[in-house]
Amino acid sequence: MFWMVSLLALDGRQYVYRVYAPDDARPGDLFWAAFHCHDEEQRPRASDAFDSAEIWRAVC
Repeated sequence: MFWMVSLLALDGRQYVYRVYAPDDARPGDLFWAAFHCHDEEQRPRASDAFDSAEIWRAVC
């Protein structure tokens, strides 16, 4: 099972990350997993405001 997490960055772009987690994962945990993945890449800083993130479960 995986989730999609969309983060806004300071360059005005929106970055979407796939986060592998169980069905009962907490939104905060999903957000931080995506945020830390974004920080490891050479991209403009992402917003750390939880309210600006979009989180949805991917269906496949």
